[in-house]
Amino acid sequence: MKILLLGKNGQVGWELQRSLAPLGDVTALDFDSTGPWRADFSDPEALAPMIRALAPDVIVNSAAHTAVDKAESEPELARCINAGAPGVIAREAKALGALLVHYSTDYVFDGSGNAPRDEDAPTGPLSVYGRTKLEGEQLIRASGCQHLILRTSWVYGARGGNFARTMLKLAAERDLLKVIDDQIGAPTGADLLADVTAHALRRVRAEPALAGTYHCVAGGQTSWHGYARLVIERARALGQPVKVAAAAILPIPTSDYPTPAQRPLNSRLATGRLQAAFGLQLPPWQDGVERLLTEVLGR
Repeated sequence: MKILLLGKNGQVGWELQRSLAPLGDVTALDFDSTGPWRADFSDPEALAPMIRALAPDVIVNSAAHTAVDKAESEPELARCINAGAPGVIAREAKALGALLVHYSTDYVFDGSGNAPRDEDAPTGPLSVYGRTKLEGEQLIRASGCQHLILRTSWVYGARGGNFARTMLKLAAERDLLKVIDDQIGAPTGADLLADVTAHALRRVRAEPALAGTYHCVAGGQTSWHGYARLVIERARALGQPVKVAAAAILPIPTSDYPTPAQRPLNSRLATGRLQAAFGLQLPPWQDGVERLLTEVLGR
C-alpha cells in the first residue's frame, strides 16, 4: 500500500509517521519539504500534480490552519488551507480511487447545551476556523471520494508546544493561576489519534462500507481548569518545581478571558459510532495526559 502523508511535522503528522509505517510505503511531506515535492497548502492547485505523480492508495491529510484566533484576521488564508486544499486533494483522490483520511474539529458545532454531539448533529461554527474546517468536510463529501473524516478536539502532543507545557511553566513562576472552567471537552493525544487512524484506515480499505465521518476523542470530559489541576498536581507529585498552591488555581468563565475567536463551550463529542464500527475502546483522557507528563518530565 502506498500512503501519502501531508502535514508530517504537525503534532498529529509526527505521530502518523510512526503509526502508518507498518501499513505500507509512506511518503511524508510538509510545506517546507525539500526534494521534488512539497505540500504547500497556500497553493491548493499545486498539490494536484504531486498527487498524480505519486499515485498513492491512501492520502492522510493532517495539515491545517489551526491558529484559531489568527484565522479571524486572515480568513482567506484559513479558507485556502482548511477548505481549498482539502477540496483539491479530495478531487484527486476520487480520480485515483484513493482513500482520503482527513481531520476535522468540534469547532464545526456551536457549543450549545451539555450533551455530546454525534456525527449527525446540526453544525453551526462560531469562528473562521470552524467555518473553514466545515467547508473542508463538505468539499470532501461532495467530491465523491472514499473518505474517512475524524472529528476531534483539544489535541496535544509531546512534540512542540501544548497546554500542559504552558501550565507547567506558569505553575513554576506564579503564585496564582486563573483557568477557564466553562469550556468542556476531552484532551486527546496526537498519539491516540494516529493509532486510531492506522487501525481505521486499514479496516476501511478492507471494508469500504465503513468509510464516512466519525468522532474520535479520548474518554471522559473535563474543563481547562480540571485539565490544569491534573497537570500541576501530577508535576508536584513527581517533584517538579511548582510555586502555585492547589487552592490558587482559580476557575474563571470564558467571559473573563476574551479572545478574537469565539470558542464553543460544549466540545463533547460522542464516540459510540467509531468504537462500534472499528471495535475500539477509547481510553480516559487522564491516561494520555499522564503519559505525556511522564514523557515531558522524564519520569
